[in-house]
Amino acid sequence: MAAPMAVDKAKCPKIDVDEFLTLAASETPQELHPFFESFRSLYSRKLWHQLTNKLFEFFDHPLSKSYRVDVFNKFVRDFESRLNQLRLVEMGVKVSKEIDNPVTHLQFLTDLLERVNTEKSPEAHVLLLSSLAHAKLLYGDHEGTKNDIDAAWKVLDELSSVDPSVNAAYYGVAADYYKSKAEYAPYYKNSLLYLACIDPAKDLTAEERLLRAHDLGIAAFLGDTIYNFGELLMHPILDALDGTPHEWIKKLLFTFNEGNIGKFEALSPLFPKEPILQENYPFLRQKICLMALIESVFKRGAYDRTMSFQTIAEETHLPLDEVEHLVMKALSLKLIKGSLDQVDQKAQITWVQPRVLSREQIGQLAQRLAAWNAKLHQVEERIAPEVLVNS
Repeated sequence: MAAPMAVDKAKCPKIDVDEFLTLAASETPQELHPFFESFRSLYSRKLWHQLTNKLFEFFDHPLSKSYRVDVFNKFVRDFESRLNQLRLVEMGVKVSKEIDNPVTHLQFLTDLLERVNTEKSPEAHVLLLSSLAHAKLLYGDHEGTKNDIDAAWKVLDELSSVDPSVNAAYYGVAADYYKSKAEYAPYYKNSLLYLACIDPAKDLTAEERLLRAHDLGIAAFLGDTIYNFGELLMHPILDALDGTPHEWIKKLLFTFNEGNIGKFEALSPLFPKEPILQENYPFLRQKICLMALIESVFKRGAYDRTMSFQTIAEETHLPLDEVEHLVMKALSLKLIKGSLDQVDQKAQITWVQPRVLSREQIGQLAQRLAAWNAKLHQVEERIAPEVLVNS
């Protein structure tokens, strides 16, 4: 009984649609009058799908800005239960952006949330919770934002098929939340998932693409669990950095992925342009050393992965007495697997974390496969005569 009571409480008094449409047509600009004529006709014929489309056309019209909230509250509210609930929520979210007062804005979305049935329309519920979370984040309510994000995820995680716009809304606000908390790894993950749900070229402005690429780069550098940049390096969002003052960030990303300490040191004078990188220089230095270790192991064959501390020191540009700590750090982060021989000062690496490879790294892998194939061919030539004799 609780759910129907909540819905009844949120309902407005009976709306006189005919009176509202007549009044609206007389008080709005001439360019909007055809919309209200269409509203009247489609409403009277109960053509809800066509009416939904016409409403979206109206809400997209630049002259409708001052009238959107009234049309939603005094017209759409009358038949909202007959509409596709996801489309209704998309409409409500769009309209809510015209409400400047924070309390009124949040109340508008909260009231709409009470009228949407979670079980019947889980996607609409997730979209609305995500929109509420975004509004609360804008108004500085971080706790409320996190609660709504968590509630949205509980529903989203149970769905097998989800409209991309719903996923985009969730991952977008989750990324924004973690950015505000300076939690780099969760921001990196959610931001990439957000980009996977949209078309950045169409859905983001040039300024938004640049900001997103910049923030992803910073998160990749400072995320304490991010040691695989492959997914970001392959994403076209990084092209937004080309020809801008932030282009060096893209170069630095590729430098980290290669584990190239020489290039890292050449780019480090630019770090003061991003004070947060300068402040975290010791961490970044350790990170590039770890990436150099991974790259060094990757370049070696499967039977050539016992490395002396001296070799590792040369590869990572570290003093010999810091090598053991670096290898232990790599083991603890599960970047590699293996064992340390402290007496002989050797590290035996049995596994290296899989990652997305650059073209250069793929070329190196191809060379190793070619060498392996040549060895197989030699073995075949050696044993073939014996097989023929025995047969």
